[in-house]
Amino acid sequence: MERVGDDMIFEEILSRLPAKVVCRFKCVSKQWCYELSTPKFVFIHARRVGNSIQKKLLSLKENSIVVDDIVASNLEVDTSKTVTFPYDVHSSFLRIICSFNGLILVCIKRSYSELVLWNPTTRRFKLISDDYFIRHFGRHNDTGGMYFDEDNDLKVLHINCYSDILTARVYSRRHDSWRKLNFLNGSQLASNFYSWSPGI
Repeated sequence: MERVGDDMIFEEILSRLPAKVVCRFKCVSKQWCYELSTPKFVFIHARRVGNSIQKKLLSLKENSIVVDDIVASNLEVDTSKTVTFPYDVHSSFLRIICSFNGLILVCIKRSYSELVLWNPTTRRFKLISDDYFIRHFGRHNDTGGMYFDEDNDLKVLHINCYSDILTARVYSRRHDSWRKLNFLNGSQLASNFYSWSPGI
């Protein structure tokens, strides 16, 4: 009998499993932990999971964060689970900016703003704010989104419109840094006032 290759195991079999199950397989060996954490596997898994008919709905409730299953466009209320945000902060101080492939971009609104990339399934998170985020992330001034670039590097886009000055910046997960983009200025905008929709 022919032996099944590692590529077949990781790319064709394990990439089709739910994220929680994949996390359990990381305990098999150091090699499996490494292989299941590579950007290539994460990309393949995210694409497969994105095409699944089962989705998750994350809701910020008064004192908790609740995850519900959505199967074939129907909310499964009996599957609700409460999850814990990695920082000790009341849910009223959290704002979900966008989600992408199981990752959630969250703004913590304190006396200053902090942006956090969070994966509720794996419970991994990363604070991505820098000194630029010294004031509140405002609904009328800020928006954000996430995407993979052509090199499969996760990017976070942040656009801010404040006092007729539009600033666009991109965070690279691979380089763990922000860079400013050349973008439209105030005179090129159709309006000086925007109420951004999340996930631009």
